[in-house]
Amino acid sequence: MSQQQYPPQRPGWGGPQQPFGPPPPKKGGAGKVIGLGCLGLVGLFVLIALIGAVAGGGSGSNGSKRADDTKAGGSTSKGHETADASEGSDEKAEKKTGKKVVIFKVWGTAPAGALGPLNITYGSDSDNRDGAFENGKFEATLPLDDDAMYFNVTAQLQGSGDIHCSVTVGGKSKKAHAAGDYNICMAQLSSGLLGGWH
Repeated sequence: MSQQQYPPQRPGWGGPQQPFGPPPPKKGGAGKVIGLGCLGLVGLFVLIALIGAVAGGGSGSNGSKRADDTKAGGSTSKGHETADASEGSDEKAEKKTGKKVVIFKVWGTAPAGALGPLNITYGSDSDNRDGAFENGKFEATLPLDDDAMYFNVTAQLQGSGDIHCSVTVGGKSKKAHAAGDYNICMAQLSSGLLGGWH
């Protein structure tokens, strides 16, 4: 009885060794590089779209509750009149200083709560300041910094109230509203990729 011989086995591999020559050469990474380059471009466009959506969505009110005019002191219509009467104040401020300015405003009713008075912060992405709410309003101006990515104003209620806020740059304004509890009024103008504010 003759014993049939099989070719030697590769270590760690269960089948017979193939005598067909050397393994094929590894493929170059050019396909991977091109694929990653295309994926990188798509990712860049998605990132730009997300930044635009976040920047454009920053002008809404964070407060979801609306206070009844009687609970809030009933001065919302007065607040609207105050805001509308001061729309041209950015032009007046620019004529005084000769430079472009950013105007920050908060108005309405905001009684002091257990944590103190209305908390106001205003400025740009690189410069934040605190503001004081007096006699139902706050207004401040800063010189326009062309390198700023955005300008914003936030005002947080301390338990009750009904407030509006706005940011104005070169005639463009963003407004917001908050009412009741500890809600936050936030208005923001962002610098566009091609210039301008929105």
